[in-house]
Amino acid sequence: MEEKTIVCISCYYKGYDFMDEMKKLGNKVILVTSENLKEKNWPWHAIDEVFYMPEIKPSVWNLDHLIQGFSHLMQTRKVHAVIALDDYDVEKAALIRETFRIPGMGQTTHRYFRDKLAMRQKAKDSGIHVPEFTAVFNNDEVNAFADTVPAPWVLKPRSEASASGIKKLTSRDELWEALNNLGEERHLFLLESFKPGDVYHVDSLTFNKEIVFTSASKYLAPPMQVSHEGGVFRTKTLGRYSDEFLALEKANAKVLSNFGLMNGATHTEFIRSRENGKYYFLETSSRVGGAHIPDLVEASSNINIWREWAKIEDALLREKEYNISKPTGYYSGLIVALIKDQTPDYSAFECEEAVRFLPIDYHVGIVYKSKDADTVQERLDTAAEKIQAEMLNILPPKGKPTS
Repeated sequence: MEEKTIVCISCYYKGYDFMDEMKKLGNKVILVTSENLKEKNWPWHAIDEVFYMPEIKPSVWNLDHLIQGFSHLMQTRKVHAVIALDDYDVEKAALIRETFRIPGMGQTTHRYFRDKLAMRQKAKDSGIHVPEFTAVFNNDEVNAFADTVPAPWVLKPRSEASASGIKKLTSRDELWEALNNLGEERHLFLLESFKPGDVYHVDSLTFNKEIVFTSASKYLAPPMQVSHEGGVFRTKTLGRYSDEFLALEKANAKVLSNFGLMNGATHTEFIRSRENGKYYFLETSSRVGGAHIPDLVEASSNINIWREWAKIEDALLREKEYNISKPTGYYSGLIVALIKDQTPDYSAFECEEAVRFLPIDYHVGIVYKSKDADTVQERLDTAAEKIQAEMLNILPPKGKPTS
């Protein structure tokens, strides 16, 4: 079996299972990561070579230097695939593929999975419900939006992962103060209507344009709220035959089809309006969900998204069929929170439904699993109360988010 060379790009410490699976499948794995992640517990047994990039600021590399370095790498190695392991790396991987003519998502399609303005415009043009929005390039257009769309509004960075940098605005004065404070970075933001409602995430796998696996979940505390107010992050999976699941499965398929996704893992978010019950598209990304969502998905379905993604990429390179196991029908819940101690004492949380305690410094992280949805909800509620009362540490939002 011919060994294929896979270059994994990540400015975060993640993708352990992906690289491990790629190696098991008989491939050569090269990792390009940030210099400050040298000491992380990467799957060194699976990594054949590693190259480091200095960070200009968190998650940002000098792209000219990246291309120069890659050109030297290409002189003595035949690279078959370039994989972005995190949202911040999607642009880097697309640039490399375009420059060196390596198959995979290029810079045009990648914008629909990274640039929030591009993805909203594409969704709107495709007949997908989106909150009212506008670019903020032109003063008259901003004022026209403020005249016709009632506050509150949300000012969002176009290319930030998760909820970092989002501002909720309640008046025109607040809006113009926020825009003026952005200075030269104003064009990097967009403005949209704030729609109160429940937020959901859909995590899926696609092979040759066909969605082969879908998991739908409901955030019990939206990422934007946790990012801004601190507190406890919680999410739970939905029953595969529930009305919510079926509606989200359909909406997700429409997004991925219209956005031109061919293969790989995606994490897409929707909000169900409290006002009219409609599902509105919020954002999507061509990567595995963060914040330990893969652990949530695996607990309910027995599907490891990272490993299945590796199998999909391997099947594409070898032009062979890919098949996925039928998911199991459990309910699962995930709770993660910042705490004061480096290592949490999990003894008070031990129970039959607690299937995984996540090893994250200065965080408590628990995955619950049960055949009964109410039992999962009860465990999440009880754990949240205990964490809030005894363990929680709230810091102002800064740096890179985890989702």
